[in-house]
Amino acid sequence: MSTFLEIWLRSASHIVLRYFVFAGSAFFLFYVLLKQPLWFRKIQKKMPELSDYGRDIMYSLISVSIFASVAFFVLFAGREYTHLYRDFESYGLAYYIFSWLWMMVLHDTWFYWMHRLMHYPVLFKHIHLIHHKSTNPSPWTAYAFHPFEAIVEVGIVPLIAFTLPIHAPALGLFFLFQIIYNVYGHLGFELYPQNFNKTCVGKWINTSVAHNLHHKKFTGNYGLYFLFWDRMMGTLRPEYDEVFQTTTQREGKRVGDTEVV
Repeated sequence: MSTFLEIWLRSASHIVLRYFVFAGSAFFLFYVLLKQPLWFRKIQKKMPELSDYGRDIMYSLISVSIFASVAFFVLFAGREYTHLYRDFESYGLAYYIFSWLWMMVLHDTWFYWMHRLMHYPVLFKHIHLIHHKSTNPSPWTAYAFHPFEAIVEVGIVPLIAFTLPIHAPALGLFFLFQIIYNVYGHLGFELYPQNFNKTCVGKWINTSVAHNLHHKKFTGNYGLYFLFWDRMMGTLRPEYDEVFQTTTQREGKRVGDTEVV
């Protein structure tokens, strides 16, 4: 029991630290320090309520406890049954690069279809609505899930660990990348340059504008890292390109925008 508790606490502390470091840093940078000069890049021209921040942090801490528990059972208790390896030379550089692409595509696919499932009316009303209470998301929204949804979200861990061989440190780096991109997706500010969404690469990349529209409109734009599934399944919101354009240009304001306060 003591070993379980020690490993669980270590795992939970790492996840909590990542959440507060990246969400907190993004919040301070964009919602305090650079709020006025970058206001033209604020997707919804208003700030979330203080109650939104508190609710998101509370549910995020619950999610972290669930993430840590699943991580323990998969990466520690069930480690011998996984396909994780530590000797980099076992598979080489080419496979290492491929494994990153594999994890990103697998996670994006898992997220897209589970996300759409969560929008089934009964599941949305009783589970996913917790995440959607933040119609104007902030960095703190990144892990704000109902406990059941947190279990679904962390299902990607065993899915990765029990499929193709993955370099163990790469898995840790991948989930570090995941929280960074998740915070960006809920940032409320767009960081990609103007017209990025129309480039041959950018048209397939999920952006903060895309995910913000999902929170604001409640449907469409279900992807995580990419827009492959949204484009293929016809779930990309029709106003996406227009909103991206108006958000990333300094000139012109959308009708109904309010001044920064």
